[in-house]
Amino acid sequence: MTDTALHQTPGFDAAEIRAQFPILNQQVNGKPLVYLDSAASAQKPQLVLDTLASAYSQTYANVHRGLHYLSEASTDAYEAVRGKVARLIGARSESEVVFTSGATMALNLIAQCYGNTYLSEGDEVLISVADHHANIVPWHLLGGRVGAKTIAAPVDADGSFNMDSFKAHISPRTKIISIPHVSNVLGTVFPVAEIAAVAHENGAVCVVDGCQGVTHLPVDVAELGCDFYVFSGHKLYGPSGIGVCWGRAEIWAELPPFLGGGDMIDDVDADRSTYAEPPLRFEAGTPPIAECIGLGAAVDFVQQIGMANLRDHEMDMLRYGHQRLASVKGLNFIGTAAGKSGVISFTLDAAHPHDISTLIDQDGVAIRAGHHCAQPLMKFYGLSSTARASVGVYTQTSDFDALADALEKVNRIFS
Repeated sequence: MTDTALHQTPGFDAAEIRAQFPILNQQVNGKPLVYLDSAASAQKPQLVLDTLASAYSQTYANVHRGLHYLSEASTDAYEAVRGKVARLIGARSESEVVFTSGATMALNLIAQCYGNTYLSEGDEVLISVADHHANIVPWHLLGGRVGAKTIAAPVDADGSFNMDSFKAHISPRTKIISIPHVSNVLGTVFPVAEIAAVAHENGAVCVVDGCQGVTHLPVDVAELGCDFYVFSGHKLYGPSGIGVCWGRAEIWAELPPFLGGGDMIDDVDADRSTYAEPPLRFEAGTPPIAECIGLGAAVDFVQQIGMANLRDHEMDMLRYGHQRLASVKGLNFIGTAAGKSGVISFTLDAAHPHDISTLIDQDGVAIRAGHHCAQPLMKFYGLSSTARASVGVYTQTSDFDALADALEKVNRIFS
């Protein structure tokens, strides 16, 4: 089955899009690079690379601080990204978009600002066993500060979300429900709108780790009904070091700052400070300026393609990948929920995931092997690690052909 035959979405030229990623043109160990690790970090299109270079070479200066040309040009470009992100995720106002260094910082910001303010001894944060450590450890740290507990709801054996089981873990002390939009290991798409409604019925706020959501699916935070939605730029074909923490304006307005320093203040005396209005209240210090502008280019890139087109292409690749890998002897899929997105996790009877990754790299195939920053989920399945192939806008069927062939070679080596 060819790439062209597999995908017929109007306006989506898979070969033309792939050609925009120069890193994919290289060879590894004498073999064409097969990049199936986009869930860890996506590659960057030429538009983003050019935008980064221009931001540093043509208009770079600090933002929000200068009255000269370069500072004003840099500030305008930086602030324009806030509007682009707001439109990408359906935010009511660009002032609801807070820039951070990444999703990890965004989740820590929420745990600090919201958690410290509203949670106390004995309160509970409900998460999923499928969460990434970035959506687990900040709540543990919050517990150490205020005495709150972190409760993890299980998933079904196939990785599906079980609402009845999830609801059973909600108590009168549940104050925050924090879940992934899409599991980075299972690919399970969580029913965020339903979960947010349940959270609000029980007097809790809903926090969503959208790192694997906004990269693969159209997102509208108004339709989702959540209170916070976070993601990292580097998984959305943008630079590393930049992320987004979206929150409802009425919540931001009541929260204290996370970090202190320049740009987040209104007035400072020797013995007291007052703080800026959101979003600047939560953006202390010099931000990652060029990286933010690069994120804006990444948003332009995916919106030019169309998130629905991107989703459809990746779902085609995921279906083909499952079909192709199912023929590999001794391969066991981890996470087979209906409608899954983005990733295929698996084990191989013959070899440890680390050995798999090392050996197939000799054939130019790049996948992730390990616990994927999801140790509670690994323990839930009785595993220490899995191998994981993940798709992106540039993925083609030949990538999964190469992976399957490389895995068969691993089987022969260990037989």
